[in-house]
Amino acid sequence: MNERADILLEMLGQRLKQTRLNADRTQQEVADIIGMSRTAIEGAEKGKCNLSTFVSILLALDATDQLDLFLPEPPPSPVLLAKAKGRKRQRASAAKAQQTSPQRDELEW
Repeated sequence: MNERADILLEMLGQRLKQTRLNADRTQQEVADIIGMSRTAIEGAEKGKCNLSTFVSILLALDATDQLDLFLPEPPPSPVLLAKAKGRKRQRASAAKAQQTSPQRDELEW
């Protein structure tokens, strides 16, 4: 992994630890709740865990609302919205205009 990713993972681990401390839970208590070892929690707090473990710890700490702050749901792409609505007419078609107008020979004055 690159250095920037390692730094971000470490920061997430520190935030996870602070969340646990704010909830007044020990590593062992959180480990018991999610059915993992204390060392798994310790590793997560150092930024060394998989996403499943990370989310399980957030659930145990009742901190899943933090996920919306971490990664909010993105709005739909304007391009995808335009495609979903279909094509809007920009102008009248010339072919239809010619079909509905009478022929010169048909006009009687």
